[in-house]
Amino acid sequence: MGAQGGAGADLLDREWSLDELAEAYAYPESVAGAAPVAWLRANMVSTLDGAAQHDGKSQPISTAADMRIFGTLRGLADVVVVGAETVRQEGYRPARARAEFAERREAAGQGPAPVIAVVSASLELDFSLPLFTSPLVPTLILTGAAAAPDRIATAEKAGARVVIAGDGVGVEPARAVRALAELGSTRLLTEGGPRLLGQFVAAGVLDELCLTVAPMLTAGDAQRIAGGPPVAVPHRFALVSLLEEEGFLFGRYQRT
Repeated sequence: MGAQGGAGADLLDREWSLDELAEAYAYPESVAGAAPVAWLRANMVSTLDGAAQHDGKSQPISTAADMRIFGTLRGLADVVVVGAETVRQEGYRPARARAEFAERREAAGQGPAPVIAVVSASLELDFSLPLFTSPLVPTLILTGAAAAPDRIATAEKAGARVVIAGDGVGVEPARAVRALAELGSTRLLTEGGPRLLGQFVAAGVLDELCLTVAPMLTAGDAQRIAGGPPVAVPHRFALVSLLEEEGFLFGRYQRT
C-alpha cells in the first residue's frame, strides 16, 4: 500500500497494520478534551464514474483494504450512524468487539464496540434482526418528536433506545449530532446511505470524509455517495492523507 501525506508517507508497497491505520485515522484530540467536541466523519466508497453502489449494495465495489479501513474506523468510533434504508439494503448487523482495538478503546474510555444508531422517521424496521435482538450494546434509533408512539413503543420493547432529534417527523442533522454528544458520544462515524450523508452535508455538520475510490466503471443510474438537494455554495474540504492499494485510493478529507 502506498501512502501520501499523513502518517507513514515514506511507507510504500506494503500492507498497513490495523495499529498503523488506527494512528493514521485517529480522531482529533478535541473529541477527548476538557470540553469535548463531537466530530462527525463519513466513510463511503465510489467508483470512478461516481456510483456508490452496484445492484443496491456497496460490497461489490469494495476490496479487502477498504474493509480493513472500514473496520478501523468502526474500531475508533463511539457511534456508527446509519440510515434506515441502508440497514434494510445492506443487512446491518451489530458492531462486534475486536481484540485488536480493545486496549485502545479502554484507554479512550469507550465501550467494547461502537453503538449503531439508526436514523428513521417512520421506525418501520424489522426488530427481529440481530441488530436489535442481540447487539453487544443496545442499538439507538434517532427519530423526530412526531414519530408514531406505537412504533416508538415497539422499538423500545425490542430493546432499542429511542432518541428524539427533531421537532417534526424526521431527524434534524445538527440535533442528531448534539443528541449523541449529550449521551457522551463524540467520535461519530456515518456509513450513509447517500440520502443521510446528503442531509449531513447540507446541514454543514460533516467534519470529515473518508472516501474510497474504486478503479471500476459501472455506468447505470446508481446513486452517488451523497444525495438530496444541492448546497448553495460547495463545501471545501482539504486532503489530509491518501493511501493506495491495487489501484484503490483511500482519501481522508477534512472541512476547511
